[in-house]
Amino acid sequence: MAQSDEKTSSLIDCNQLVAKSLSRAGIDRMFGVVGIPVTSLANRALAIGIRFIAFHNEQSAGYAASAYGYLTGRPGVLLTVSGPGCVHGLAGMSNAAANCWPMVMISGSCDQNDVGRGDFQELDQVAAVKPFSKLSIKVKDVREIPGSVFRVLDRAGSGRPGGCYLDIPADVLHQSLSESEADELLDAAEKLVSEEVIEEVKSSDISKAVELLRKAERPLIVFGKGAAISKAEGVLKKLVEATGIPFLPTPMGKGLLPDTHELAATAARSLAIGKCDVALVVGARLNWLLHFGEPPKWDKDVKFILVDICKEEIELRKPALGLVGDAKRVLEILSKEIKDDPFCLGKSHPWIEGISKKAKDNVAKMEVQLAKDVVPFNFMTPMRIIRDAILGVGSPAPILVSEGANTMDVGRGVLIQTEPRTRLDAGTWGTMGVGLGYCIAAAVASPDRLVVAVEGDSGFGFSAMEVETLVRYQLPVVVIVFNNGGVYGGDRRNPEEITGPFKDDPAPTSFVPGAAYHVLIEAFGGKGYLVGTPDELKSALTESFSARKPAVINVTIDPYAGAESGRLQHKN
Repeated sequence: MAQSDEKTSSLIDCNQLVAKSLSRAGIDRMFGVVGIPVTSLANRALAIGIRFIAFHNEQSAGYAASAYGYLTGRPGVLLTVSGPGCVHGLAGMSNAAANCWPMVMISGSCDQNDVGRGDFQELDQVAAVKPFSKLSIKVKDVREIPGSVFRVLDRAGSGRPGGCYLDIPADVLHQSLSESEADELLDAAEKLVSEEVIEEVKSSDISKAVELLRKAERPLIVFGKGAAISKAEGVLKKLVEATGIPFLPTPMGKGLLPDTHELAATAARSLAIGKCDVALVVGARLNWLLHFGEPPKWDKDVKFILVDICKEEIELRKPALGLVGDAKRVLEILSKEIKDDPFCLGKSHPWIEGISKKAKDNVAKMEVQLAKDVVPFNFMTPMRIIRDAILGVGSPAPILVSEGANTMDVGRGVLIQTEPRTRLDAGTWGTMGVGLGYCIAAAVASPDRLVVAVEGDSGFGFSAMEVETLVRYQLPVVVIVFNNGGVYGGDRRNPEEITGPFKDDPAPTSFVPGAAYHVLIEAFGGKGYLVGTPDELKSALTESFSARKPAVINVTIDPYAGAESGRLQHKN
């Protein structure tokens, strides 16, 4: 029999076609939880060469997929079962939407003939995902698979990145077609995806931007995750150093330029945003993280130049000037324009001197606090020891994952980022529970890097069972838990608040005191450490960093250290 005849007579099922479509589209990693009706899909993906990371909970798997999209610039793919599995996966999709990260969720769903009859795990999943999805497709026949897979992957990463959804009913997953027809459909699907065309920024607008920066007395460059996912660090460095303009990263923009750079304004943040007269904002939104670009944090007369991939974002913020386009490309054009007629503020410029002095003064004050060995631990002492251990690793620098109120807030100021895309935290949405999912995504995306999570005990608790996933895949992740006995630090109620028929119950913010989180990972064969002194913590970090094996370091913190709600007390 000729080869073409064999292909015509040989059948492949829908699960295999989905796997082939994903592979042909460049997907080589997936995250998810298997079960009815998608277990075969995961097995087919694995067999074809797609690494499938199986989780305990779709929520953590979804967070992993969203973070993987950010770290690699390619859509992270989440696979879930129908109904409740899809609902759990919405945590990841919504996180991708809020942070503008490329992600695709694929869910099985009930048999099309049984819709409306109360079928197993029946749900209108397309309606459920609608608030968080850029594009949702419900496949009705196996022949629609290749085109649908390519479309959702393409849309997730185009324009402003975000989440997309693909719904595959159980009856479709059981359909088959000939291998030759499958190949024809795959070839046709590839042609559906065209290179994204982004209109070039007007040269007149580039000239206006350069002129605003040139004439500014106190210019500032602010950059965020959009610049990071665009991989704009090279051109950003050239622009900052050519113009001498100080810079301020958003929390996950940290590391695009080293925190130790002489023009870094992070330690003088209030002065920088409060006094600047022109701010070039690259790949960062003027949302709550940047105080909406409004007084009293910002000067009422500040002129914003916004660089964003999304035209609607610029129209919403109404800046002095908006430049629509990819962050890296726009900065390259800006830099070329400046190179033709250069300007540089210089170290003796009053604005630079003022920022530099304020930053040094603030760092010196913090270092006084950090230098003290406080036992029982406050947040500062262990954070200093962790900072020094991470810096001691060198390059490639570890990827830092951070969540928790006080733990994340203190860590943002103390821990130092020196390389791009090496910080993952609660992000734009302030999402708690991302920790272990982000750790797994980071380890899968960057296998050459150590991953270090610095977690509050509350944040850790959301996804703690995924330490088994770390051990199962032997991922180089060290999870450091700041254990202060609860949300913000256990029971902080005033005596007059402890009343009523259930006054003897634990406070809503309290956990079991002295919880042995380190024992959890030991149950699965990982390494656990319990530490309460500087020497114990240093020893645990040295050993675990060197081993590059799954570990949990349980750090006992004074329950009265830190503040309620971290630095957002006014919102609680």
